[in-house]
Amino acid sequence: MDLPPEPAQKRSREKRDALLRAALELFGRDGFEATAIGAIATRARTAVGGFYQHFRSKRQLLLVLMDDLLRKLDRIDLQPAGAGTLRGTIETVLRAGLATDLAYAGAYRAWREARLSDRQLAALDQRIRAWTTARLHTSFSTLQQLPGARREVDVALFASLMDHLFWDLLGTKMLTNSQLVGALTEIIVRTLFEDAAGI
Repeated sequence: MDLPPEPAQKRSREKRDALLRAALELFGRDGFEATAIGAIATRARTAVGGFYQHFRSKRQLLLVLMDDLLRKLDRIDLQPAGAGTLRGTIETVLRAGLATDLAYAGAYRAWREARLSDRQLAALDQRIRAWTTARLHTSFSTLQQLPGARREVDVALFASLMDHLFWDLLGTKMLTNSQLVGALTEIIVRTLFEDAAGI
């Protein structure tokens, strides 16, 4: 990805972060094309020239937001300590992932729109989805090795299906539904384990 370097000075980092927060909000509300650089700068309380000190274009800013999202998803511990039961562990991981997704919903709305008219972004989107699917595949393969797991489940297919579901959820208000984590946990547990009630 064509990403600008992070500023070394605290004040510059703060201005850059304000621009990113403003873009997330405006992209979420208005979409990519309808959001002007001037509007991002105004929302961030900086001049348009300040925008160009940090980003060459709105597209580059969007790449930074998506890179931030992927870095945060990558840092989520897929086996958090102290979660207790296996079901609790799955819920903890899902809650962390969905909270991250919700924080970046504006970026994903803009990304989904921009990739339709930008071949490079579309190709990058395929690589990103391959990475997220592979990450789920690794997690589900680990779960499938546990006692009580269904060995016959095609975890590659299940990972692909769940990855599509997660990306589709990212563009919806369902991310704020308080019952979503429980529902997703049930899907995973009932698909991968014989005795879902005992997990």
